[in-house]
Amino acid sequence: MPIIYDISVPIADGGVVYPGNPAISIASQQAISKGGSSNVSSLAFGSHTGTHVDAPKHFFDDGVTVDNLALDILMGPAMLICVDATVMAVGKEELSRHQLKGHSRILIQTRNSSFIRGNAFIKDYTYLAPDGAEYLASLGVTLVGVDYFSVEQFHSGHHKTHRTLLERGIIIVEGLDLSEPPMGPYQLCVLPLKLAGLDGAPARAVLVG
Repeated sequence: MPIIYDISVPIADGGVVYPGNPAISIASQQAISKGGSSNVSSLAFGSHTGTHVDAPKHFFDDGVTVDNLALDILMGPAMLICVDATVMAVGKEELSRHQLKGHSRILIQTRNSSFIRGNAFIKDYTYLAPDGAEYLASLGVTLVGVDYFSVEQFHSGHHKTHRTLLERGIIIVEGLDLSEPPMGPYQLCVLPLKLAGLDGAPARAVLVG
Protein backbone atom coordinates (compact mmCIF):
# COMPACT_ATOMS: atom_id res chain seq x y z
CA MET A 1 0.00 0.00 0.00
CA PRO A 2 1.25 3.53 -0.75
CA ILE A 3 2.39 5.64 2.18
CA ILE A 4 0.84 9.09 2.49
CA TYR A 5 2.99 11.76 4.11
CA ASP A 6 1.33 14.95 5.30
CA ILE A 7 4.13 17.47 4.77
CA SER A 8 2.13 20.50 5.91
CA VAL A 9 2.71 22.41 9.12
CA PRO A 10 -0.31 23.31 11.26
CA ILE A 11 -1.58 26.90 11.37
CA ALA A 12 -2.10 27.67 15.06
CA ASP A 13 -2.98 30.78 17.02
CA GLY A 14 0.21 32.71 17.73
CA GLY A 15 2.26 30.37 15.55
CA VAL A 16 5.57 31.14 13.88
CA VAL A 17 5.57 33.52 10.90
CA TYR A 18 8.31 35.15 8.87
CA PRO A 19 9.29 38.37 10.70
CA GLY A 20 7.23 41.28 9.44
CA ASN A 21 4.38 39.12 8.20
CA PRO A 22 0.94 39.33 9.84
CA ALA A 23 0.58 37.41 13.07
CA ILE A 24 -1.68 34.36 13.25
CA SER A 25 -4.82 35.00 15.25
CA ILE A 26 -7.47 32.31 15.68
CA ALA A 27 -10.38 32.85 18.05
CA SER A 28 -13.78 31.40 18.78
CA GLN A 29 -16.52 33.47 17.16
CA GLN A 30 -19.34 31.17 18.25
CA ALA A 31 -19.17 28.30 20.73
CA ILE A 32 -21.67 25.62 21.74
CA SER A 33 -20.19 25.73 25.25
CA LYS A 34 -21.25 29.37 25.49
CA GLY A 35 -24.76 28.86 24.18
CA GLY A 36 -24.08 29.04 20.46
CA SER A 37 -25.85 26.76 18.01
CA SER A 38 -22.48 25.66 16.56
CA ASN A 39 -18.74 26.17 16.79
CA VAL A 40 -17.38 28.83 14.42
CA SER A 41 -13.87 30.30 14.46
CA SER A 42 -12.48 33.64 13.34
CA LEU A 43 -9.18 33.49 11.40
CA ALA A 44 -6.64 36.21 10.68
CA PHE A 45 -3.24 35.61 9.07
CA GLY A 46 -1.11 36.57 6.08
CA SER A 47 -1.12 35.03 2.64
CA HIS A 48 2.31 33.47 3.28
CA THR A 49 1.47 31.65 6.50
CA GLY A 50 2.53 28.12 7.38
CA THR A 51 2.91 25.76 4.43
CA HIS A 52 2.11 28.05 1.54
CA VAL A 53 2.48 28.66 -2.18
CA ASP A 54 4.20 31.70 -3.70
CA ALA A 55 2.68 32.83 -6.98
CA PRO A 56 4.56 35.11 -9.43
CA LYS A 57 2.35 37.97 -8.17
CA HIS A 58 4.40 37.83 -4.96
CA PHE A 59 7.25 39.74 -6.65
CA PHE A 60 5.76 40.96 -9.92
CA ASP A 61 2.68 43.19 -10.09
CA ASP A 62 1.67 41.68 -13.42
CA GLY A 63 2.47 38.13 -12.35
CA VAL A 64 0.02 35.22 -12.20
CA THR A 65 -2.06 35.18 -9.02
CA VAL A 66 -2.39 32.18 -6.75
CA ASP A 67 -5.96 31.40 -7.84
CA ASN A 68 -4.81 31.15 -11.46
CA LEU A 69 -1.88 28.78 -10.97
CA ALA A 70 -2.01 25.66 -13.14
CA LEU A 71 -3.24 22.69 -11.15
CA ASP A 72 -1.22 20.28 -13.29
CA ILE A 73 1.94 21.88 -11.89
CA LEU A 74 0.74 21.64 -8.30
CA MET A 75 0.02 17.92 -8.64
CA GLY A 76 2.16 15.17 -10.10
CA PRO A 77 5.52 13.37 -9.84
CA ALA A 78 8.11 15.02 -7.60
CA MET A 79 11.67 14.24 -6.56
CA LEU A 80 12.64 14.74 -2.92
CA ILE A 81 16.36 15.28 -2.37
CA CYS A 82 18.20 15.51 0.92
CA VAL A 83 21.02 17.97 1.58
CA ASP A 84 23.63 17.44 4.28
CA ALA A 85 22.92 19.18 7.59
CA THR A 86 26.18 21.13 7.29
CA VAL A 87 24.95 22.96 4.19
CA MET A 88 23.67 26.48 4.85
CA ALA A 89 23.15 27.58 1.23
CA VAL A 90 21.95 25.11 -1.39
CA GLY A 91 23.66 26.08 -4.63
CA LYS A 92 24.38 24.53 -7.99
CA GLU A 93 27.21 22.46 -6.50
CA GLU A 94 24.93 20.72 -4.01
CA LEU A 95 22.08 20.27 -6.48
CA SER A 96 24.26 18.87 -9.27
CA ARG A 97 25.16 15.91 -7.06
CA HIS A 98 21.64 14.63 -7.62
CA GLN A 99 20.08 13.25 -10.78
CA LEU A 100 17.48 15.96 -11.33
CA LYS A 101 17.24 16.02 -15.11
CA GLY A 102 13.75 15.08 -16.24
CA HIS A 103 12.14 15.93 -12.89
CA SER A 104 9.83 18.94 -13.02
CA ARG A 105 9.04 19.20 -9.30
CA ILE A 106 11.92 19.31 -6.82
CA LEU A 107 11.58 19.26 -3.03
CA ILE A 108 14.68 20.02 -0.96
CA GLN A 109 15.06 18.57 2.53
CA THR A 110 17.67 20.32 4.70
CA ARG A 111 18.51 20.76 8.36
CA ASN A 112 15.46 23.03 8.52
CA SER A 113 13.13 20.04 8.78
CA SER A 114 14.45 19.44 12.30
CA PHE A 115 13.04 22.77 13.50
CA ILE A 116 10.24 23.66 11.05
CA ARG A 117 7.68 22.88 13.77
CA GLY A 118 9.50 24.86 16.48
CA ASN A 119 8.06 27.69 18.53
CA ALA A 120 10.48 30.40 17.37
CA PHE A 121 11.65 31.71 14.03
CA ILE A 122 15.21 30.61 13.18
CA LYS A 123 16.99 33.31 11.19
CA ASP A 124 19.97 31.22 10.07
CA TYR A 125 17.89 28.63 8.23
CA THR A 126 19.29 26.90 5.17
CA TYR A 127 18.17 28.57 1.94
CA LEU A 128 18.30 28.11 -1.82
CA ALA A 129 21.13 30.24 -3.20
CA PRO A 130 20.55 32.30 -6.37
CA ASP A 131 22.87 30.07 -8.40
CA GLY A 132 20.89 27.06 -7.20
CA ALA A 133 17.69 28.71 -8.40
CA GLU A 134 19.32 29.43 -11.78
CA TYR A 135 20.44 25.81 -12.03
CA LEU A 136 16.96 24.46 -11.32
CA ALA A 137 15.46 26.88 -13.85
CA SER A 138 17.96 25.69 -16.46
CA LEU A 139 16.68 22.13 -15.98
CA GLY A 140 13.13 23.16 -16.77
CA VAL A 141 11.82 22.69 -13.25
CA THR A 142 8.26 23.97 -12.74
CA LEU A 143 7.94 23.74 -8.94
CA VAL A 144 10.42 24.04 -6.07
CA GLY A 145 9.57 23.19 -2.47
CA VAL A 146 11.62 23.98 0.63
CA ASP A 147 11.42 23.12 4.31
CA TYR A 148 11.32 26.58 5.87
CA PHE A 149 9.16 29.67 5.62
CA SER A 150 11.24 31.25 2.86
CA VAL A 151 13.26 29.92 -0.06
CA GLU A 152 15.45 33.03 0.20
CA GLN A 153 18.27 33.87 2.58
CA PHE A 154 16.92 35.79 5.57
CA HIS A 155 16.77 39.50 4.70
CA SER A 156 18.85 38.96 1.57
CA GLY A 157 18.04 42.44 0.33
CA HIS A 158 18.07 41.32 -3.31
CA HIS A 159 15.42 38.57 -3.51
CA LYS A 160 17.32 36.98 -6.39
CA THR A 161 16.18 33.46 -5.55
CA HIS A 162 12.51 34.39 -5.52
CA ARG A 163 12.81 36.52 -8.64
CA THR A 164 14.81 33.94 -10.59
CA LEU A 165 12.11 31.34 -10.05
CA LEU A 166 8.95 33.42 -10.16
CA GLU A 167 9.87 35.44 -13.25
CA ARG A 168 10.02 32.11 -15.11
CA GLY A 169 6.67 31.00 -13.73
CA ILE A 170 8.26 28.44 -11.40
CA ILE A 171 5.95 27.90 -8.43
CA ILE A 172 7.52 28.06 -4.97
CA VAL A 173 6.19 26.05 -2.03
CA GLU A 174 7.53 27.13 1.35
CA GLY A 175 7.07 25.83 4.89
CA LEU A 176 7.11 22.11 4.08
CA ASP A 177 7.82 19.58 6.82
CA LEU A 178 10.10 17.09 5.09
CA SER A 179 11.40 15.44 8.26
CA GLU A 180 9.66 12.11 7.71
CA PRO A 181 9.73 11.02 4.04
CA PRO A 182 13.03 9.54 2.80
CA MET A 183 14.73 10.80 -0.34
CA GLY A 184 13.24 9.57 -3.58
CA PRO A 185 10.38 9.94 -6.08
CA TYR A 186 6.81 10.65 -4.97
CA GLN A 187 3.47 11.91 -6.16
CA LEU A 188 2.94 15.44 -4.84
CA CYS A 189 -0.33 17.23 -4.26
CA VAL A 190 -0.19 20.80 -2.94
CA LEU A 191 -3.36 22.86 -3.21
CA PRO A 192 -3.35 26.49 -2.06
CA LEU A 193 -6.56 28.19 -0.96
CA LYS A 194 -8.27 29.79 -3.94
CA LEU A 195 -7.81 33.38 -2.78
CA ALA A 196 -8.81 35.67 -5.64
CA GLY A 197 -6.08 37.92 -7.01
CA LEU A 198 -3.56 37.24 -4.27
CA ASP A 199 0.20 36.75 -4.24
CA GLY A 200 0.15 33.50 -2.30
CA ALA A 201 -1.95 31.29 -0.05
CA PRO A 202 -1.64 28.66 2.67
CA ALA A 203 -1.86 25.10 1.36
CA ARG A 204 -2.23 21.48 2.37
CA ALA A 205 0.58 19.41 0.90
CA VAL A 206 0.96 15.63 0.78
CA LEU A 207 3.40 13.17 -0.71
CA VAL A 208 2.40 9.68 -1.78
CA GLY A 209 5.07 7.08 -2.27
